[in-house]
Amino acid sequence: MGRKKTDAICGSSCGEPKKNAATRIFETARDLFYQRGIRAVGVDEIVCSAGVTKPSLYRSFASKDDLVAACLESYADEGRDKLLCRVDSAGEDPIAKLRAIVAHYAEEMSDPGFRGCPMTNTAVEFPEEGNPGRAIAETCKTELREMIVGITRELRSDDPEGLADGLVLLIEGAYSTHHIFGSQGPCQMLVKSADRLIDAYVQGEAPARKARAGAASGG
Repeated sequence: MGRKKTDAICGSSCGEPKKNAATRIFETARDLFYQRGIRAVGVDEIVCSAGVTKPSLYRSFASKDDLVAACLESYADEGRDKLLCRVDSAGEDPIAKLRAIVAHYAEEMSDPGFRGCPMTNTAVEFPEEGNPGRAIAETCKTELREMIVGITRELRSDDPEGLADGLVLLIEGAYSTHHIFGSQGPCQMLVKSADRLIDAYVQGEAPARKARAGAASGG
């Protein structure tokens, strides 16, 4: 049996189906951008690593910027879905939700393949306003802050925005120190520091909640 016929059979009935050029380009670029940075990776390297031609890339993506945007959108969608699932599994208690968010990011940073947050990395690489990659990163980070603010407002804290911004600072600070010290550096303190920050902002909330419950029950 000739090689072409064997390849055709294995591509359709043995294991995974053969990926089309657009999929190979996308998956290759996504991995290279994350591992080495967006500016460091050129179109020639992407098509060579993906095993396709340059015209194939431009048939699928109008430009490198469009390819970058597609990769970042996929990261944003995946990250959002994972985070929402984690928050939903924490139940209704807002403190449990906040701790679930922090734990989610702490676990990400403990992964041996972690190379930083794709959105944070992109924002550092592209400081100029109007860059499509930066716009996606800003939207993603804004959505995260809004989610955290929405939860901190459930605590009836005197300063829910302050607590939310403090948590965002801890998460982003952990991302930054991971680049220098790795998973065994200061980012190990993320969960403990976040717990203490939450306690500091809501230290009067538990007694107040108990008093309100007692008043409502007539006790």
